[in-house]
Parts: sequence; structure tokens; C-alpha cells
Amino acid sequence: MESKRVALVTGANKGIGLAIAQGLAANGLVVLVGSRVLEKGVKAASGIGPLAHGIQLDVTDGASITAAVDRIRSGFGRLDVLVNNAGISHAGRPGMTFPEIMKTNALTSAPLEDIRTVWDTNVFGLIAVTQAVLPLLREAPAARIVTIGSSGGSLGWNSAPSNEHRRMYGNYSSSKSAAHAATLAFAFSLEDTRIKVNIACPGHTATALNNFSGARTVGQGARRAIELALLDDDGPTGTFSDEAGPIVW
Repeated sequence: MESKRVALVTGANKGIGLAIAQGLAANGLVVLVGSRVLEKGVKAASGIGPLAHGIQLDVTDGASITAAVDRIRSGFGRLDVLVNNAGISHAGRPGMTFPEIMKTNALTSAPLEDIRTVWDTNVFGLIAVTQAVLPLLREAPAARIVTIGSSGGSLGWNSAPSNEHRRMYGNYSSSKSAAHAATLAFAFSLEDTRIKVNIACPGHTATALNNFSGARTVGQGARRAIELALLDDDGPTGTFSDEAGPIVW
């Protein structure tokens, strides 16, 4: 196992994250299934196979991140791939109606506490985990960092008056814009290394994030992220794309 590449996928106990973990394991990588609840990660890993292992990881909890990095170093000795998949669409609480949830998305009406909750996971959690595992990634022969982005966070696309989605641009979409920017900043800082950093858009995929309203399966949504995680040395860095090609920033 020591010779196999090791990948960490955050928020991987279900949805696109789980599909990415399955795809990477199918390509021979040891996959660490990050989950806020360890038991859920362990259960998901058992369904993937012997190359998968559950790991407790709450991207908003510094102690959890530190413990996860310690376990990776002591238990696996290396990390070659980081997939920043963990994300939330809103800070909804039990009993909230859909209109109430939508109010937490509009920056004109969202409570600041709810905005912070989404950004803590989607932006600051991404930064915190990436910073924490960078020492391990720098030791890898050719590490890869992949962020799960969204065309809904594209400023270029949303700035077009013909785009009806711009009415929905709010807390979640702006957090994805910030996640794209943070990932690009990592790419710029690391472009003189062998670490490649890219953003994958899964498309409108049916997950709990959108109440399973998407038209694509999680397997389809995972494809681009898997491709970017497995890039060869000639692959790009600092890109934002889906299976069809580049997406406007």
C-alpha cells in the first residue's frame, strides 16, 4: 500500500464526493473518505472496497483538521491528491420552509450568521484544509488539488443580462465565486512546484445540495474532478472547467 497514491476527498460519505472516491479507488488510489461523522465515512468506505478508509474531518473545525492530517501522516505516510468537495448550499435549520431557506440565500435578506455558516464551509474550510495538507502534498512526486466548483459561481456568466440564473446569485453562488478565487490563488502560489491545482464543475447534478433537482447523476458529476485528480505531468493548472471544456471565470 505504501507505493500507492493516496487521495483525500472531503465530504465524501455521499453524493458527488462519494462518486469521486469510488472513481479514484477504481483507478488504484488509496482513498480517504472524509466525513464530519466518522461512522458515515467508515460505512461509505466499506462500500467502496479495501482501498477506501473513513476519516473524521469537519472542515470548519481546526482540531478535526489537525487530527486528520496527523492520521494521514502516521497511517499512510503520504498524500498525493486533495479533492475539496465539502460544501453546503444554505444554513437551513430543521423546520424551515423553502421560502425561509431562500431568504438565507439572498444577500439582501440573509442573516449574517447564515452567510458566515455557508462561507465557513465553502470558503474558509477549503482554505484551512488545503493549508493543513500542503506539507504532505509538497512531499509527493506530483500532487493534485481539485476544488469542486460551480458555473453558478461564474462572475462572467452571471454578469450577462440574458442569464436568468443571476436572480439566484446570492450567498451560495458568491461563496463558490470566492472558492474559485481562493483555489486560483493556491494555483498561482504553487505554479513553480509539481502540484497542479484546478477547479471542476460537476454540472447540475442531483444531490442533497439542491434537493436532488439536478439532471445529472453523481457519477456524471464526478467525472471531471476524477480527470483532474489524475492529470499527468503535462496537464494544466489554474483552470476552471467541466467535461465540455473551460468555463468563464
